[in-house]
Amino acid sequence: MFAFLTKHRPGYWPALVWFILCTILLCLPGSRLPKYNWLSEIQFDKWVHIGLFGILVLLGCWGFWSRKKTGTSLELPILLLALSATAYGIWMEYIQDWYIPNRSFDVGDIAADAIGSFLGGWFAHGRFHKK
Repeated sequence: MFAFLTKHRPGYWPALVWFILCTILLCLPGSRLPKYNWLSEIQFDKWVHIGLFGILVLLGCWGFWSRKKTGTSLELPILLLALSATAYGIWMEYIQDWYIPNRSFDVGDIAADAIGSFLGGWFAHGRFHKK
């Protein structure tokens, strides 16, 4: 799979599409979300946030990597992407609290967003930094 990623460098489109998908999912009214008890017991919502934000940062880093010039470091863009994704997660929690029916502000979601963002950055650093 990584050979495919090396040959095909689509730029920022995958990150943009994923960002739009994340925004749609985060703006769904609370009544549209599943209410299974066993999912809440395993904190499934937090794992979803970790995955959404990890993939968001990873795809953003892939875009930077595909456009970078030889010898350019990716450390600062990776850090900025992780911080920006975390700020986006915080902002979306406020949006959910103020404007989305049956949704509320959750500090646990912000923590999961930050963990996912920095895990995505960590993985991207290991994958793209030395290329």
